[in-house]
Amino acid sequence: MKKFAIKPLIGALLTGVFLSFSACQLDNIPNPNAPDQVNLENGGATLNDLRLLASGLEAVLRVDMEFHFWTTSIVGRDYWDLRNTDPRYTGELLGKGGGDLDDNGFLTTRSYAGRYRAARSAWVTIHATQNSTASLTQAQRNGFIGHARTLLGYSLLMEVNRQYQNGIRTDVEDPDNRGGYETYDVALRSIRAILDQANTELDGAELLFTSTLGDVVRIKQFNRALAARVEMYKGGSTAPAAMRPLLQETWMDADGDMNEGVYYVFGAGGNNRLNPLYNVPGQTQYAAHPDFVANAEPDDTRFSSKTTQLATPFATDGLSGDVQVTMLSSNTAPFPIIRNEELVLMWAEANIGFDNNEAIAAINKVRAAAGLGAYGGPTDDASVINQLLHERRYSLFGEGHRWIDMRRFGRINEIPTDRPDDKVHTQFPRPVLDPE
Repeated sequence: MKKFAIKPLIGALLTGVFLSFSACQLDNIPNPNAPDQVNLENGGATLNDLRLLASGLEAVLRVDMEFHFWTTSIVGRDYWDLRNTDPRYTGELLGKGGGDLDDNGFLTTRSYAGRYRAARSAWVTIHATQNSTASLTQAQRNGFIGHARTLLGYSLLMEVNRQYQNGIRTDVEDPDNRGGYETYDVALRSIRAILDQANTELDGAELLFTSTLGDVVRIKQFNRALAARVEMYKGGSTAPAAMRPLLQETWMDADGDMNEGVYYVFGAGGNNRLNPLYNVPGQTQYAAHPDFVANAEPDDTRFSSKTTQLATPFATDGLSGDVQVTMLSSNTAPFPIIRNEELVLMWAEANIGFDNNEAIAAINKVRAAAGLGAYGGPTDDASVINQLLHERRYSLFGEGHRWIDMRRFGRINEIPTDRPDDKVHTQFPRPVLDPE
């Protein structure tokens, strides 16, 4: 698999992350061609260094992100990986024979290490900015810091939803003195606090670098979208009231482009990487789950635009699928972090039990954008929730949400299994590389 080519400075940051997870002790060897990490964090960062750190953080965010989206989508039965490149994709992830996930296997460790690598890079950027002697206004410093802290919160949020009741460490500012594991609910509160602090820092901030997320207004909106996600995951009776004002601070527009949003950005040039989630039509053997295919409504463009009917099915390990996953148009196409379509559906969810007519109106906006007629079923809470989950399944296919959605609504047992004795995992194990 092609790896993103990073500059020496960011390479030093990643080395620091690997050292923080290792039991080995290695001597630090100064890099004669670039500032070292300690020097950067303790006041030696120039403005150009800070710009490199900010852009490098966005690059690091993409490292091994495919393992998050592949594994959550396969466990949640959005699709199967039938490439036959490793038996664990059709065995371990699908709970073949009732087996568990390996706490020392790449399906667990790659995403975990990737998210914490991004978290470490965020903290290096924050420290470097706070301590830099470069001539910067506070608004300019806050641009770097608020951006980095927002991506810190995003990285932790991704992993806590994989680890679930195992909990995660959210206090990783000092790699040599990390905080203890927090339960799922406590970790969500900690992540919300991180995002709120970043949101305050972004107030009136000035960006001195070009971000793939957008300008400071969009980054602040993105921050509030993530905060709304946190409240949604927290659930309970207070979640809807907490979500609504947050969503109103985003770019949510029920009449707007459903694809408007924040994305991972890829490219074919130097110091860039191709999108690893791209599937070559007719070749890359990712098959949409038959249950997803069977329950698609006729003329639903969310289905037709993300899949391709095959003349000959892909098949391996007792699984066979004749509809290929073709979500992306090319290997440089962007991949969504969060889109308007998700925000509109979150708005629908935040209104269920409060104003079901408003919830249904939001659902119908999403359906109309997909070429479908209005929902005409019952309007009680349970029925609207059922419809919401249907819409989220097709709107957010392959974006890592189905498994989490079914789990948070207590419906993990409704995710179909595929062979006798297969099972649906509830969470990923805590990696052996990060013991207590």
